[in-house]
Amino acid sequence: MINSIAIDDENMALEVIKSHASKVPFLELRATFTDAVEGLEYIKANPVDLIFLDINMPDISGVELAALLPKETQVIFTTAYSDYAVQGFELDAIDYLLKPFNLVRFLKACQKAQEWIQLQPGNKQQSLYIKTSDGQVKVKFKDLFCCEATGNYVTFHLRNDKLISRITLLEIEKELPSSFIRTHRSYIVNSELVDKAERHQLILEGQSFPISLSFVDEVMGHFENS
Repeated sequence: MINSIAIDDENMALEVIKSHASKVPFLELRATFTDAVEGLEYIKANPVDLIFLDINMPDISGVELAALLPKETQVIFTTAYSDYAVQGFELDAIDYLLKPFNLVRFLKACQKAQEWIQLQPGNKQQSLYIKTSDGQVKVKFKDLFCCEATGNYVTFHLRNDKLISRITLLEIEKELPSSFIRTHRSYIVNSELVDKAERHQLILEGQSFPISLSFVDEVMGHFENS
């Protein structure tokens, strides 16, 4: 999960980011600020992976603020002025969103940030957050048996529980480490918890999960090479 904030002197712009962020499963927008200095104080006290940062703001510009950030905090600039693009990329920004931007463009920028964060040395993710009707629930990979797709929902099978989230299997697959393998168009299984691998199913602590014909060679090969 990417922890993020947004800083923009226009409330309407922040509402757009809030709306888009709520639809990105691997992104948590923890706070928004219309005052850049307040945003900077928040960053000093709280770990932030990513900032959606407007450039043209009073008192201190987004470019000036970006120069004050911890090096591990990444920036996606948001602005209505294309003239600032060069400045943004000179500061090694992850991306540059020209207002007004739609959800597809916003998601593309978030995916860039996700890829960059995952590639950093020592950043081996141990868990993910699942968005449910009760809010965000942290799930440790070592407790996750399987992800099962049903329509527009995914059921997360845990050791002693199940969680249901409105998300696609393709979206969640991008969040999982390589130890999770696709066994069926509707199933992704945690191979590290498998007790027995057969050509038609995997057994995990007494629970069985199917292997479809189209995935059987890939699944068997995974265990033969482990």
